[in-house]
Amino acid sequence: MTKLLPASASRSANSRGDGVFRTLILGLSLIIIAVFIMSIYLLGRDSLPAIRAFGAGFLTNSVWNPVTEKFGAGPMIAGTLITSFAALVISVPLALASAIFVAEYAPKWLANPVSYLVELLAAVPSVVYGLWALFALKPIIQNFQLSLYTSFPDKVTQCSELRGNGQNSFTCFFFPEAPVGLGLALAIIILTIMILPYTASVARDVIRLVPSDQREAMYALGATKWEVISRAILPFARAGITGGVILALGRALGETLAVAMVIGNVPELAKTFWGSTATMASMIANQFGDAQQALHRSSIVELGLLLFFVSVVVNYTARMLIVKLTPKGIQ
Repeated sequence: MTKLLPASASRSANSRGDGVFRTLILGLSLIIIAVFIMSIYLLGRDSLPAIRAFGAGFLTNSVWNPVTEKFGAGPMIAGTLITSFAALVISVPLALASAIFVAEYAPKWLANPVSYLVELLAAVPSVVYGLWALFALKPIIQNFQLSLYTSFPDKVTQCSELRGNGQNSFTCFFFPEAPVGLGLALAIIILTIMILPYTASVARDVIRLVPSDQREAMYALGATKWEVISRAILPFARAGITGGVILALGRALGETLAVAMVIGNVPELAKTFWGSTATMASMIANQFGDAQQALHRSSIVELGLLLFFVSVVVNYTARMLIVKLTPKGIQ
């Protein structure tokens, strides 16, 4: 026969359990805050020599020369933002189309394998993407660049003369300097593939979470499938979709190895859409191990500090955007 505890003893045990759980959660939360503060402190401490030497000019200077000890992050900041946002612009429509197809159009026998394959893309290691880009995508881009050379020889000559005089034009920006394959375009393509599953998976899940009442009400009014998706589903799921987009942007900003393998790693602004350049993450990966001078190493750490702050700003902006876009009824 089960012996019942007095009500006061039961409440006392529950109170102790609540206290332990509250203390555990508080401790784990403080660890996260401590890691955040320690990251800022250590990065700030090691980058202090570069901050004192170059000041705010570090953000805009385009010279990165370890021999003369002149360092500026302008090309790397531009490379990071260009590759990340270009990949985002290309990947979002693809990811959204994939999510709508899986959630609204595909039969179950097809939706599950497609969902699994999309999620599998997120599990592939970065170095594998880099190798695949080198051995599969690079020859394709090289052949395309070669076809531009053979199809528009006059334009190639004109652009070469223009660049020789230190000038450029909108049309020449899309003509390669040489058919090498590596460069900005290849980095954007591989980043697009890498961040696509983040937006697609989140968008698919939030679309599936839209209440069926939303759909049925629209169908009852005589709406078509497209009208239901565009006027009842996407507006309701826009906050979650935006969260997935920002998650993908965060991945693109911080992606290191695959980009370092294909972007060319030249600390200069890309002269063409196909040209070599660098991102903050790829520059850290390529030069941190070889940096001998204190100022060189400190400048690389300052790149890490910049990347850290960019990620924080992006995540904070995303948080504010999601709160604003979330329907008031489910906030």
